[in-house]
Amino acid sequence: MLLEVIATCVQDAITAEHSGADRLELITALTEGGLTPGIGMVQEVVRAVQIPVHVMVRPHSRSFIYDAWDIATMVAEIKAIRSTGAAGIVLGALTEDGMIDERALEQMLAASGSLQVTFHRAFDELKDQMSGLEVLKQYAPVTRILTSGGKPKACDAVPRIHQLVEAAQDSHIRILAGSGLSRAMIRDFVEQTGVSEVHFGTSVRYGQSALAPIHPEELRRVAAALQQLRESAK
Repeated sequence: MLLEVIATCVQDAITAEHSGADRLELITALTEGGLTPGIGMVQEVVRAVQIPVHVMVRPHSRSFIYDAWDIATMVAEIKAIRSTGAAGIVLGALTEDGMIDERALEQMLAASGSLQVTFHRAFDELKDQMSGLEVLKQYAPVTRILTSGGKPKACDAVPRIHQLVEAAQDSHIRILAGSGLSRAMIRDFVEQTGVSEVHFGTSVRYGQSALAPIHPEELRRVAAALQQLRESAK
């Protein structure tokens, strides 16, 4: 069971590592769903922590539909991120008719080198998530999909997330469940969906506010709950 935590600054990253996070998703603009952080931030976070850092590649929050300028921007960002020693990137692109934009994806993957790639919650805006999963299975660099099962909160999409986990079992892709998860429900959620990776953001911040720092004690409680699940699964 792996715990990914959103970090928006160096202090977030250090607190998350010390409080039990296994991996970071580094972003800026959490209130907008996450945008690409500055390259200086990426460099400093990678230097400050030992756990893997996956960096958001998203140039704006208008939509997940990108023009040629957007794609060129994302390709440039990916190349810069590679130079920092980050472990992975988080990206996604859709067509106007609600399908994965494979042309954009292929251009970004061509620049990704050995970085792990997470397809982010653009996946939740697909017309057909199961078909989208089959498309992503064709791309070896895409190692996981961050999803709430098409609902605002992952806890409201347990059957769909379980279906995605089952459908991904024969592939290199893992389902990373996120959005609205909390310590109170995490045990039941994991047991019912079968996910092996979970993603936490505002629920491990003071006051559950996107603009507040990470609450170390709450994050430690989440990490402890997940450790109990690991041990019970042995």
